[in-house]
Amino acid sequence: MQRPPRLVLDGIYAFSPNRATLGAIAYFIVEKDADGNPANLLIDTPPWNEEIAAFLASQGGVQGWTMTHRGGIGKVQPIQAALGCPIVMQEQEAYLLPSVENRVTYRDRFVFSAQTDVRWTPGHSPGSACVYHRAHGGVLFTGRHLLPQRGGAIAPLRFAKTFHWPRQLQQVEALRAEFSSATLAYLCPAANVGFLRGDRAVANAYEALNAIDLDALRHSTPLP
Repeated sequence: MQRPPRLVLDGIYAFSPNRATLGAIAYFIVEKDADGNPANLLIDTPPWNEEIAAFLASQGGVQGWTMTHRGGIGKVQPIQAALGCPIVMQEQEAYLLPSVENRVTYRDRFVFSAQTDVRWTPGHSPGSACVYHRAHGGVLFTGRHLLPQRGGAIAPLRFAKTFHWPRQLQQVEALRAEFSSATLAYLCPAANVGFLRGDRAVANAYEALNAIDLDALRHSTPLP
């Protein structure tokens, strides 16, 4: 039986790993717009069944949906048909959804609300992206761009299928420059959550980001 979505932080839920996206974790941000209407955002593709559909409806539905990387797409068409929301994709990977209706593309950044945006962080894949949510001192949803490691560390991982390793490391440097300990408190990854010992968020995220040894990673050997 599928586990229900789990509260990570107030207004932020994590879904169970989705087999259709190689076990990736999808997230859901519950928020309202300036008029008090739902402005909820789905990040990547959750497992899909009647219970998940009922949960999303109980929170006010889904007003926006975005992907952090091409591996997080999964079976979007039947889900989008049920949700009736636009899918926001970085333009480098929008071609992967040729028959999806109500598709929105962006180049560098797309703003969902005063609290939430998605920004292009290429490297893991051509259209890899991170979602930034300003609540809770700043939460960054990193997809597979940055992943947990042993001992509470985070790092980019170089795989044989990584699109462009130097660009991925450049994007890590860009995130360091953009954020600070005052604007980035948590990181929510799409994979490797077993290292979090039951959690779905990395605390002290900026400190963990700053601790990444990029010089050591530049010549790392690709993982299978």
